[in-house]
Amino acid sequence: MMNEAESFSEQERATLYRVVQARRDMRHFLPATTIPADVLHRMLAAAHSAPSVGLMQPWRFIRIADTNLRHQIAALVESERLATAQALGERDDEFMRIKVEGLRECAELLAVVLAPDDGTVFGRRTMPQEMALCSAACAIQNLWLAARAENLGMGWVSLFDPVKLGQLLGCPIEAKPIALLCLGPVKEFYARPMLEQLNWRQGRQLVLMRDQWSEGTC
Repeated sequence: MMNEAESFSEQERATLYRVVQARRDMRHFLPATTIPADVLHRMLAAAHSAPSVGLMQPWRFIRIADTNLRHQIAALVESERLATAQALGERDDEFMRIKVEGLRECAELLAVVLAPDDGTVFGRRTMPQEMALCSAACAIQNLWLAARAENLGMGWVSLFDPVKLGQLLGCPIEAKPIALLCLGPVKEFYARPMLEQLNWRQGRQLVLMRDQWSEGTC
């Protein structure tokens, strides 16, 4: 039976669920701000505490401190933004009005890179790439929740060519960048996910099937 030190109170549980519900993918940051070193360390430690298949911990974080490098990364993202708009067809103008990143304004910019495969078999023999990616996503989610608990915004940017970003970051050829994370103070958090507020797309209700896939519930 769990002792008192191992269990959480009702208030602590409520706080966790509140943080989860209040998390937002942020795009608007207050410029010319910073994140204290101890706060950044706490958040990264939370990310590194994430579960991973076979304890492989495939994530690597790169802190982008060089201003010129940040500008180069922003240009890479802008190039993909234009390509995405073209691929969207008749919704291209609508997409171009959406703010898709906060790379220039955010206090901290982190790149998340999947490290070269270390050969872990435990738990990923049939899905090696998928389980590495899922493990890294868990670390990103931990960082996201930690940032929200610190009253900081975080945005996950995926508009980039991973090969070109890897070259900018000097990554080994076997490594793969999967995320650019914008972190920093914000004026306010979105009341609802930004894409819902802009009527780009509405979130779906939870789908729970029983025993087998059911088309009627999708």
